[in-house]
Amino acid sequence: MAIGPKLMRAIVRNDAMREDPPEIYGWRVFALVFSACFGGMLFGWETGAIGGVLAMNPLQEKFGYGQKSASEKATLDQNIVSTLQGGAFLACFLTSWLGERFGRRRCLIGTGTVTVVGVVFQACSAINGTLAVMYVGRFVSGLGVGAASSLVPLYVSECAPRAIRGGLIACYQLLLVTGIMLAFWVNYACLLHLTAPAIYILPLSFQGLPAIILIAGMCFCPESPRWCARKDDWESTKQILINLRGLPVDHEYVQEEIREIAEQLEHERQLVGGSSTKDLLRELVTIPGNRKRTFIIFMLMVWQQMTGVNAVNYYAPQIFKNLGMTGTEAFLFATGIYGILKVTGVAIFLIFMADSLGRRASLLWTSAAMAFTMFIVGIYGRIEPPIAGKPISPFGYVAIVCIYLWAAFYHSVGVHARGSSCPKFLQRDSEP
Repeated sequence: MAIGPKLMRAIVRNDAMREDPPEIYGWRVFALVFSACFGGMLFGWETGAIGGVLAMNPLQEKFGYGQKSASEKATLDQNIVSTLQGGAFLACFLTSWLGERFGRRRCLIGTGTVTVVGVVFQACSAINGTLAVMYVGRFVSGLGVGAASSLVPLYVSECAPRAIRGGLIACYQLLLVTGIMLAFWVNYACLLHLTAPAIYILPLSFQGLPAIILIAGMCFCPESPRWCARKDDWESTKQILINLRGLPVDHEYVQEEIREIAEQLEHERQLVGGSSTKDLLRELVTIPGNRKRTFIIFMLMVWQQMTGVNAVNYYAPQIFKNLGMTGTEAFLFATGIYGILKVTGVAIFLIFMADSLGRRASLLWTSAAMAFTMFIVGIYGRIEPPIAGKPISPFGYVAIVCIYLWAAFYHSVGVHARGSSCPKFLQRDSEP
């Protein structure tokens, strides 16, 4: 047995890992996963770059911040940041249909292309100082990264071996936080070594790098075997599985996987029958079992966002500044450390816990730990807020450490929420 499968069997402890042939854990499946997961880095880089860029004085001068009040500056920052989310929100309603119509692979290439277009608009807006162009660029980029955030986990789950499926899906989160970390450090490096206009144009332009890698990588990756099967292209399904698993077509594992796909698709067809989309949506709330599943999935995502993760990611430089750090270099450096801890937390989870630790247990204890750390930060802001011109107090450093701990704890919640045991596709109960 090769070193790779031996190492994975030592780390991942589940029945499928013990039963499945070691040949399926070859380089092809990992190359496919990491190529696709650059779609996560799209979102991460866009998220991490904008806060630091908006904190740079040269860009503020370019956009005319000097003539505005503090509240007007904050409003502009919020508008620029949230426009990306608006594009991502719209993409949610389009991605499912596009993915089913054109396939996962082609749509991922499309998301990378759309994101590059948005990045070009953002860079041009910084050159010309035109806020309207920045809004357009952020919205267009949001369409790309929003579509990728839905397509990547789906594509990976349909291509990954069952034993390590949870861990490979979690690679999306790993590359997402890696993108955030790299964006933080690119901002910091540009601030130290460049002058305007390169100081802000380069970080904005670098947002397109993950998109270019995604496009290039997906050009060499196969389509999802499950999608091919849904289109009754079983010959392509077999060929893709043979290449990904590194096994001959008559191998028991390949034949079993093909049978499972066929049975699942037939089961879905029987459940759906001739029902329209309207009928299926109605059954999400009228059938008790479906209603419960829908509520769990919906609230899991809602409460994941209510932890404030995106607010901290987007406004990390401003948060560290408000905790008492002085100087743009200082709070951008602190933001870079925050990014490193995020990546470390996800990597530890991915290697040691993704396919071994229960979802519910990790959600519960990490949520409690996150609440405690944020409670400490809140107490600091209430009883001993930072004073301009004075050094950070010992309690202030405790609050900063709590932000770092919060980030590390969150990524058990973030990964598990995306890889939870709730079904991706809600199946109808047999009861009327």
